[in-house]
Amino acid sequence: MTVLDLERETGKMETTSLYLPAQNGYNLSMTRKILVVDDTRNVQLMLSDFLLSQDYEVEIASDGNEALEMVRSFHPDLILLDIMMPNMDGYQFITHLRRESTLPVIMITAKQQEADIIHGFDLGADDYITKPFRMRELLVRIRAVMRRSAPREAECSVLTIGDISLDHLKHEVSKNGQIIDFTPLEFLVLETLMQSPGQVIRRAELCIRLMENNYTGSESTLKIHIRNIRQKIGDDLDQPRYIETVFGIGYRFIEMTA
Repeated sequence: MTVLDLERETGKMETTSLYLPAQNGYNLSMTRKILVVDDTRNVQLMLSDFLLSQDYEVEIASDGNEALEMVRSFHPDLILLDIMMPNMDGYQFITHLRRESTLPVIMITAKQQEADIIHGFDLGADDYITKPFRMRELLVRIRAVMRRSAPREAECSVLTIGDISLDHLKHEVSKNGQIIDFTPLEFLVLETLMQSPGQVIRRAELCIRLMENNYTGSESTLKIHIRNIRQKIGDDLDQPRYIETVFGIGYRFIEMTA
């Protein structure tokens, strides 16, 4: 069974490459753990195969009771949770979970009624994705939820790559110690790229990051902001030192070598 089989099962096909570079906040060297809670064997296997291909560590539970045991033994960083399961369904599981843990939970379900979605959020879900869905969308949502749930200490650190520094606490960008005037949106774009130096960040992922922060996330405006960032940090489009365009895919902040 393949990743594409799962997209057939959920009713969507994604013909482009599904691999996105690892981007887990600031702990880029840490392998993140995901607990998949679903009673459908095909979905279990195909979600597991896909997440493993993205360098996550994965365990599987078939119902809420088993999932509660896995939370205590596996210590996941995030839970993908189906709702309709035997013994203990997803709603019952998250009710029990929230009594002892704030672990991020993404509900994945065929229940598409507004009342179901609201109920899931009211019980403590961090995100809610309905079937059918694209695997790339799921992956971006996983990363977004993990980023939001990362320890606040990471947000206060200063990222420095070469002569460019980005201060998360002060929301300042500097080059060789000189402060550069950045708009909030430009700061978000540069921050996302600098979190994963040397790795390609897809345009769609950058747009979703902007939408999470209540900014318009169209690809056409993203190009304008990338251009403005390059101008402000003194980058050359033909021979970039900082931001490289990977045509047809996205952008990469060039990893500096000593």
